[in-house]
Amino acid sequence: MNLQEVDVLYDPAELRDKVKELGKKITEDYNGKQLIVIGILKGAFIFMADLVREIDLPVELDFMDVSSYGASTMSSGEVKIIKDLDNSIQDKHVLIVEDIVDTGLTLKYIVAILKKRGPRSVKICCLLDKPSRRKADIRPDYYGYSIEDNFVVGCGLDYNEKYRNYPAVCILKPSVYRKQG
Repeated sequence: MNLQEVDVLYDPAELRDKVKELGKKITEDYNGKQLIVIGILKGAFIFMADLVREIDLPVELDFMDVSSYGASTMSSGEVKIIKDLDNSIQDKHVLIVEDIVDTGLTLKYIVAILKKRGPRSVKICCLLDKPSRRKADIRPDYYGYSIEDNFVVGCGLDYNEKYRNYPAVCILKPSVYRKQG
């Protein structure tokens, strides 16, 4: 990790503790229910892998790949489905897992699509919530941290497909994306 490009916001130990806490709460809330956890690629895959290992229930897993950022640091608001679900969510409890809820525009679109498919419920879990940037009336049901309006990377979050593998959540220094952007 190039520490000259980032400032650590949450270190790996803090993240592990938060994910355990979220997994315990989700386990309690979905006990006895048929749960399908849907990860939004690519950003959510690391958080989702850690999270499902902390959910002490049988769960189904599926993924969607959607895009609203491209190579930019700002959401375009236009959502494109790149990969849809492989399995039906009819009569199942759906937990959408996202890395970050920013404007909420992408999630609002995803939730609307999934609700049309007949699930018993649809809830959202994210590692990071950035409410100051919200443009859609949507709130995560579970979240790890509420953060200020900084561009963050690591733990699945990227800038231009880089930094996802950092084991911490870090603020990307503006000098990095200004020079590339």
